[in-house]
Amino acid sequence: MSERLEENRKTLKTKDEILKILPHRDPILLVDEVLEQGEDYIVAKKYVKSDEPIFKGHFPDYPIYPGVYIIEGLAQAAGVLLLEGLEKDSIPIFIGIDEARFKKEVRPDCELLYEVKVVDKKGPIVIVDGKAKVGDQLVAKARLMVGVKRSEADGK
Repeated sequence: MSERLEENRKTLKTKDEILKILPHRDPILLVDEVLEQGEDYIVAKKYVKSDEPIFKGHFPDYPIYPGVYIIEGLAQAAGVLLLEGLEKDSIPIFIGIDEARFKKEVRPDCELLYEVKVVDKKGPIVIVDGKAKVGDQLVAKARLMVGVKRSEADGK
């Protein structure tokens, strides 16, 4: 995974392609593009827009993108990495989080980059390290545990 992303990097996966992989939908789909992906890592992007519904309440006079959304975005990026090539009814399950740190607030009208790397696999559970950045600035980091299971939406 490149330490510094090049300007004007081409999109590897569009939002439409991400929608074919992840079960999430707006307004909680928090990955807009995939910029880079390998066997054990992914770099994805979220456009944090000023008209996002969350900013009506968090906080109207000083809008800040919630840290829990940043962590969820990292988990969704991990989901794209883990789900690709699996059956369509597979869903990512967020199992745990360790070492979460928020370094800088994220304000509207920015591009939030998610960098996720697999660091361990324990049976069906995958452990990833995630970093979220705005430009070159680290805004959050966490170690996440993610699993994959088959959807029970069909009632089985």
